[in-house]
Amino acid sequence: MLHSTDAEIRDILSTVQTIAVVGWSPNPDRPSHGVARFLAQQGYRVIPVNPGQAGQVALGEVVRASLSEIEGGVDMVDIFRRSEEAGAVVDQALAAFPNLKAVWMQLGVTDAEAAKRAEARGVTAIMNRCPAIEIPRLGIARKS
Repeated sequence: MLHSTDAEIRDILSTVQTIAVVGWSPNPDRPSHGVARFLAQQGYRVIPVNPGQAGQVALGEVVRASLSEIEGGVDMVDIFRRSEEAGAVVDQALAAFPNLKAVWMQLGVTDAEAAKRAEARGVTAIMNRCPAIEIPRLGIARKS
């Protein structure tokens, strides 16, 4: 579905526990850093993914070079990559995590074909949105 409803977004953000943030940056001025920190503060387990920062510790987790390095699976993959790179990230997520609930493409990131591939596998695809905006907008309260 190319247009996610508030109910779908609320359901995803209320049920996921572990989120991989692809394109996480150690720079606190970058949106990926702030959003990852916000999600961790909301009680999600956030696993940063950035090949240039792999092995460092951030948000209480070891930064991974790729999604395939994450053991135990994730519920949602939050994508901070250019739109033309998002499809490859979606495909990696679908291959790595059989129980994936959602792929989330950040503000300005869209790939309708990748979204269709995810939805064909029963994975919700959300595009051009930010969970750090949606959580307060929808009044989602997490239990830490």
